[in-house]
Amino acid sequence: MAAFLIPALCAVFVWWFSTGLIVVLDHLPTSTFRWSMFAATLVAGYAFHVILASGDDVSAQGAYAGFMAAIAIWGWMEMSFLMGLITGPSRNPCAPDCRGWRRFKHGVAVVAYHEIAIAVGGAAICLSSLGATNRTALWTYTLLWGMRVSAKLNLFAGVRNVSERFLPPHLAYLGGFFRQRPMNGLMPLSITLGTIVSMLCVQRAGNAETPFDVISASLLATMAILGTVEHWFLIIPLPFEALWNWYLRARFDPPSAVPVPKLPTGVAPDPTSP
Repeated sequence: MAAFLIPALCAVFVWWFSTGLIVVLDHLPTSTFRWSMFAATLVAGYAFHVILASGDDVSAQGAYAGFMAAIAIWGWMEMSFLMGLITGPSRNPCAPDCRGWRRFKHGVAVVAYHEIAIAVGGAAICLSSLGATNRTALWTYTLLWGMRVSAKLNLFAGVRNVSERFLPPHLAYLGGFFRQRPMNGLMPLSITLGTIVSMLCVQRAGNAETPFDVISASLLATMAILGTVEHWFLIIPLPFEALWNWYLRARFDPPSAVPVPKLPTGVAPDPTSP
């Protein structure tokens, strides 16, 4: 049991801690962003070195190394977006009367550069993993990417909990692309696919024969389950933000300093979460 529990607990802690850390950094004064991104870039650069160095490492350490390297690179992607450095060609809020295809195109325009950056990062990890036996980093990054795209589409389509408190003031305009409603047609499909992926990863972990395979599959299974749970967080009426309350209280910008637009039912005035 410990063989599965330890990597699962590691993945849960990394998910919780890294999410909160990014929230704190994104709400610091903008003058700190260059230093945060400089540090994140150094870490992400080292993460690529780790992926290359651990490509043939099929030990327990190799599995953890690949997983943490993917998390570090994904963290760089999230920070670059939430700090407003890599977003899209448009930074205009969504007009209240914007509907249908026009709203979708406008939504793509505010995140296009970020999506391209994620694709480039994924391609770089894929190239770094060519011929490698240890592909934990590639599968971790791919899983995070898929879950994040799904979460963004569901926020756009409409969910109960839009979590606008996580938006830093300089990205408050993104709240206009969120829609608040109890459910949307995409959510059941997203949850079903997330559950299937989670079950496949759990099955792979259960059938694994080497410590490397057990740890790698357990890490992936935990992240898949967490990604699916995050989708449930979007629609069930529970105060899941309490998981990061101590991070939110550490924000440098008081909530009253920069008004966040109220989200009306229907059309309002991104894990990203991921």
